[in-house]
Amino acid sequence: MGTFPQTSNWSQGNDEDFSQEEVARFDRLLARAYEESGIVTSAFAKTFYLGTQVLPEPAMKAIWAVYVWCRRTDEIVDAPRPEAQDPNAEMLTDLSEWEIRLERLFDRGEVVDVLDLPLLDCKVKYPNLPITPFSDMIRGMLMDIPGLGQDRYDTWDELHLYCYRVAGTVGLMSMPVFGCAPGYTDEIAKEPALSLGVAFQITNILRDVGEDAKKRGRVYLPQHDMERFGVTEQQIFDQKVDENYISLMKFEIARARMYYARALRGVPMLSAESRLPVQLSLDAYGKILDKIEENGYDSLTKRAYVGKWEKLAGIPASWYRTLDISKVLPLPGDDNLGNLEEYEKRLEAMLERKWEEMSK
Repeated sequence: MGTFPQTSNWSQGNDEDFSQEEVARFDRLLARAYEESGIVTSAFAKTFYLGTQVLPEPAMKAIWAVYVWCRRTDEIVDAPRPEAQDPNAEMLTDLSEWEIRLERLFDRGEVVDVLDLPLLDCKVKYPNLPITPFSDMIRGMLMDIPGLGQDRYDTWDELHLYCYRVAGTVGLMSMPVFGCAPGYTDEIAKEPALSLGVAFQITNILRDVGEDAKKRGRVYLPQHDMERFGVTEQQIFDQKVDENYISLMKFEIARARMYYARALRGVPMLSAESRLPVQLSLDAYGKILDKIEENGYDSLTKRAYVGKWEKLAGIPASWYRTLDISKVLPLPGDDNLGNLEEYEKRLEAMLERKWEEMSK
């Protein structure tokens, strides 16, 4: 464990504070940590990693640092603990210690291992990076602890809180790195950033319905929605796809696309160099919803997957969507949502109509 001052002197090699040997050693450690962070991001978040490749190098590395911290947080809950006498209690202890470690890094510049260095470097280079979304993500992980958190969600509002904590927070972590276009502020761009994270998490949930039920005993779909569409938990565990399940998936996919549309409004609010990576991630992840549809809405026995070459083939379209002309001449299908408020009303009408049908 080591402590580094919360100034940029260390990264600039200020001889008044550090010897040349110390600066050189730190630079080597930091370079190695960033390299490892890129490898981790590439291995576990291929779509996310693709988006970072078109960022300027400092921003690219900063986003890797954020992702690796998020990944390590997630692993505290999801990693197996075969030797633990009480895995849930140990998990809770580890999350508490992880939050203390986070606070010490932000407040004191204290690091425990080499993978802490990139996040500390990110905090130094982006001093307005807030600690709140990091802390909120830890609270989201608490919601996943078996027996202590939640493995069922009654309403969309409950699930939305979970989606914010485990994914919407990533948007808030990334905003200081991405920066805003002239005329916009972080406060203005906050809602689209949150919407993108929520859209990603809904997509994860819809893609993994069968896997979450079978491997983890979790059903994230709102119980209220399931009831209205006539879908039971037993049906999910039995991996039975019928018309009711298909109708439920159609509704949830429509809701996810509404959040993607809200996020899309935020792309022009970003600095010019950050628009393409965000648009790339938005488009590539959104295609998972298309794959669920192509799989006949079967997310119980099939996993929706977007291949590497398909993602790469979508780069020109993503680039075009970042241009002003795309607002005048949108690509085919890009203007299908129309007014977001009207789209939301159509979603609610769909839900009410299904409820009336099931109540007859």
